[in-house]
Amino acid sequence: MNGEHPIHQPVLLREMLQWLVPDRGEVFVDGTLGMGGAASQAVLRLGPEGRLIGFDRDQESLELARKRLEPLGTPLNLVHSNFRDMKNQLNGLGFPQVDKIFLDLGISSYQLDRDERGFSFDRDGPLDMRMDRSQGVTAADVVNTWPEDQLADVIYQYGGERLSRRIARTIAQYRDEKSITTTHELAELVEHAVRGTGYRVHNRIHPATRTFQALRIEVNGELESLKQFLADFLDCLKPGGRVGIISFHSLEDRLVKLAFKKAAGLCICEQPPDLCSCPRIKQLEILTRKPVVPAEDEMGRNPRARSAKFRVIEKIK
Repeated sequence: MNGEHPIHQPVLLREMLQWLVPDRGEVFVDGTLGMGGAASQAVLRLGPEGRLIGFDRDQESLELARKRLEPLGTPLNLVHSNFRDMKNQLNGLGFPQVDKIFLDLGISSYQLDRDERGFSFDRDGPLDMRMDRSQGVTAADVVNTWPEDQLADVIYQYGGERLSRRIARTIAQYRDEKSITTTHELAELVEHAVRGTGYRVHNRIHPATRTFQALRIEVNGELESLKQFLADFLDCLKPGGRVGIISFHSLEDRLVKLAFKKAAGLCICEQPPDLCSCPRIKQLEILTRKPVVPAEDEMGRNPRARSAKFRVIEKIK
């Protein structure tokens, strides 16, 4: 790219190419295209006979990716859409089944590093957090208008924050006097809420990390999008095709793991064998028995990769 836009470092790129094996003439779908970093490497292997179909919720990222990918010579379909709508979108494009599908569920550096997007407490900007800025609800709407107990539930369920009630109470008391409008304002409130609890001693992360994660997930409906994709992905895949998903927190990874196990005909109910009611219909092979994680050298180059987990399946022929 250029100096105006930071270059996003694709996570587990080497492993994605190794496990998904994009090949000449295939139709490859990147459901979280971002700035096209991972897709550009796939495109080099697809050649002019292949096709890349890219989805992204962020129109700005989509246009940057277009500039990066078009010169590489592989036919493109770039779609401003949430990957949860992939099945309908692929049908509309005339590609109801494809060879490979890739999702990277992390937030891109392009979004994270821009003050005006409001994703990071390290940067002071409007409390936004929308991946698609054409949608309505922002993080500021959530923290300023949602009932205190509902806000606490979101912070606990999506952030795993054990002090969620305390944080929500502090936010509710503050907003009675003044609306919360910036990332630094919210981060300072969270720090104030956990002061005296030993949070910094027992946690290596910033006190606002889990709260910001929870709000981002809620604002963007991230888990609902993933659930819908996991209900549809086999319909979108040719026999022998592969799907690879990189997740960054346990809520996402558990959804992916259970969906893959169920479609592989394995038990997901964790009941004794004589009580198991799982359908046991095998539709795919799980290629990564354990999630693939970044190597030490990648984590050294890109600390944001440290929590990534990559799972890959192949649809039965």
